[in-house]
Amino acid sequence: MRLRLYHHRDGTRVAYRETGTGPALVLLHSLGLSHREWEPVVEALSTRFRLVLPDLPLHGDSEDRPRHPYTPDWFAEVIAGFCAETAGPRPLVGGHDVGAELLLRAVAGELLAPRRLVLMPNRLHRPDEQRTQRALWRGACKAAAVPGLDRLLARGASVVFRPSVGEKLSATHNPAARDLLRHAFMDVAGNGNRARAWARFARNWPSEPQRELLDAYPAIDAPTLLLWADRDPAHPLRAASEALDLLPDGQLRVLSATGFLMAYDDPVGLARELISFCG
Repeated sequence: MRLRLYHHRDGTRVAYRETGTGPALVLLHSLGLSHREWEPVVEALSTRFRLVLPDLPLHGDSEDRPRHPYTPDWFAEVIAGFCAETAGPRPLVGGHDVGAELLLRAVAGELLAPRRLVLMPNRLHRPDEQRTQRALWRGACKAAAVPGLDRLLARGASVVFRPSVGEKLSATHNPAARDLLRHAFMDVAGNGNRARAWARFARNWPSEPQRELLDAYPAIDAPTLLLWADRDPAHPLRAASEALDLLPDGQLRVLSATGFLMAYDDPVGLARELISFCG
């Protein structure tokens, strides 16, 4: 895969990989991970698409300087600009977890008008199913704004999110998921800049249910695929079923025996569904 850089108008750098030929398909990864979340499906998808895999700001090789606001609206603007630049004005786009939330925000705010939209498990309009864990994470991130704690907390994050956590995120306990976590947190230890930037993100990212999406769903005019896992406790299927009823052109597909890391649990099934819907 070729490594490239997108420079947003405010100077934000987004690193991305691309491979393959055909119509561009942009896939956004989940919170805390990197473009490598999609590694198990790259070969299958790159035979049909020009696959574009960014590292979201604060992740991987992308922007982590604390001078940016890291608000949801800022993220949505950067992602919309990235998609338009790399995949054209009517891109094929998909996202998982926070990546899907960013796409929803960009589409609802009329910053992005995708040709087709794939939403993989995310909280949608419902309360966070892991509120306690997320509150602890948020508190630790905010503490990084305190002088002297930034580097300490950055080192602590690499210890907490050790490679074995990757296996636990996979319903099949795929050992390859260890490398995904190892890569995602490889440059975190001792990175004070990134820790301070994460503190800004944690302060600004909404913790309450995004009920405004209930009004936004009917206005999404792009064909939308809700591609869900059946063993992901963080993102239960009922959220997708509720959203489906409000989408004017939506469909729901469920991959059985998959958890948070769908690409590691069923790469063949995930690639098949993406090709069928986007191809």
